[in-house]
This record gives sequence, C-alpha cells and structure tokens, in this order.
Amino acid sequence: MSASAIFILDMKGKPLISRNYKGDVNMAEIDHFMPLLMQKEEEGALTPLLTHGKVHFLWIKHSNLYLVATTLKNANASLVYSFLYKAVEVFSEYFKELEEESIRDNFVIVYELLDELMDFGFPQTTDSKILQEYITQQGNKLETGRSRVPPTVTNAVSWRSEGIKYKKNEVFIDVIESVNLLHDLLGESWNALTGHTSLGDDWGVRMINE
Repeated sequence: MSASAIFILDMKGKPLISRNYKGDVNMAEIDHFMPLLMQKEEEGALTPLLTHGKVHFLWIKHSNLYLVATTLKNANASLVYSFLYKAVEVFSEYFKELEEESIRDNFVIVYELLDELMDFGFPQTTDSKILQEYITQQGNKLETGRSRVPPTVTNAVSWRSEGIKYKKNEVFIDVIESVNLLHDLLGESWNALTGHTSLGDDWGVRMINE
C-alpha cells in the first residue's frame, strides 16, 4: 500500500495543489496537518511522520512549500518519501526553482506531472527525461507534442537507446546439476526417480564442449 493523496501546501498549510489517487482518505484531513505540525514543533517532538486518527501524514519541506502524502496503515514509508523527493527533483527541472510562485504559475503542468508520476498511489514514471518527451512547457501552458506514448515510456530501461540491432543473437547458459542421494549403510539406494527431458525440434543448440 502506498500514498492515498498528495498535497502541496504553502507555509501556512493552505493547499495549493492536491491529487486524490485512491479516495480512501478524506481530503479534508489535510486541515489537521499544520496544527499538528506546529504542536509537535512546540513540544520538540517533530517527526517526518505525523498521525491524526487513522490517517498518517508523510511530509517533507522544500523552500516555502510542504509536500505531504496522506495514507492509512501498512504504507511503504520508504517508497512514499522517495517519491516525494523525486517529485521535488522533477518539478525543479521543469520550473528551475520549486517554490510557491512557480506552483501557482504552472498548476496545469503540475497536475499533469502528478498524473504521470503516480498511478493509484504507486510511483509510475519518475524519470524527468522521459516526462519531458511528452509533457513540455512553453510559458505557462502545457503542450502534448505527440498523440502517442513515446517508446521510452514503455521501455524497461529508460537509459537504453532505441533501434539497437545486432547481427548475431547469442545466449550463454551455465547448466548446474545437483543430485541428492539417500542410501543405507550398505550403499544401496532406498528409492530412485527417473525422468526424461528433451528439447523440441525448433531449437538449435550447440554444446561448446562437444
């Protein structure tokens, strides 16, 4: 289980942007975050995770903003915090400086990025180079330059170049066999299991040690 919703707040705790991914946490719960944070700060017991009832607030502070994720129990806290820091990194690459003014001026792009960064509360596409291929910024407007999803989005590794072809495709396999044997004091086996395995005719296999 991961984040239920993501909020970007100003220094007073007012939501600038929010995205509800799961709908299992009341969005009004964010109103308890800032009073709880101030209370814990006064007590000298401020932690990166605050709890109100059954709702947990996982938060980080960047510049004059708070990025807050709300979730219920059994959440992967490490995953959520990694996502929040990655979101800061992506926003900073788009807006150069991530602060309250840049969020207000580019809220359309922020919403689009939040939709791509996370899906149903789980991190999805967090590579800024991939995101910049189909979410581009010109002034304060969002442009989608392609009608189809770029190939790199569905690629297993974002750093792998496209169109790589090889003259020969080879696979090297190490076959390691192990046998467990049970026998009595006279050296006679108690039981035996005989099996037979063969490859189909469609496969051409050449043994190196032939």
